[in-house]
Amino acid sequence: MTRQPNRRLALSLLPAVLVAATCSRTHNVQVRSGGDSTFAATQARGQRVMGVDQYSSAHVFEDLPDGGRILLERDEPADTAGTATIRRHMQSIAADFRRGEFAKPFRVHAGVVPGTAVMTARRAAIRYEVFDRPRGAEVRLRSADPAAIAAIHEFLAFQRNAHHAAGHEGMTGGPR
Repeated sequence: MTRQPNRRLALSLLPAVLVAATCSRTHNVQVRSGGDSTFAATQARGQRVMGVDQYSSAHVFEDLPDGGRILLERDEPADTAGTATIRRHMQSIAADFRRGEFAKPFRVHAGVVPGTAVMTARRAAIRYEVFDRPRGAEVRLRSADPAAIAAIHEFLAFQRNAHHAAGHEGMTGGPR
């Protein structure tokens, strides 16, 4: 019987966890994990600022023709305390953004978030509405000002990348 060479397989199971497995013919598996330390730090800061575990919550940052929306939901439907925390956070975010205040995203990302300078300067041209969702809430950002819309899209694109989040894929229901 000839021995098969070891094979390596790398899977990205969660955005912050990379699992590498080495399998032999006898199916022995060795697993080691590593991660994206920048992402992990963002997740930790996000948990402090938002009040919920970022690894068991889903963020969506969706561009729309008149602005966009930010969605945050708990993965676990039975987590009513987490859902209430998200709803309070999203109300707070909308109130802050209406005033041109972006300190919370600054604290989560440990720096200035692209788009916020224009969103601050054009805050009177942007409406922020909060809608409850079954496991969280969303903030809808609307404007008729092309510069404000471009800034919103820049802000959302940065957030999507930093949170390893989706745009709108898989979203169901809720206001648009």
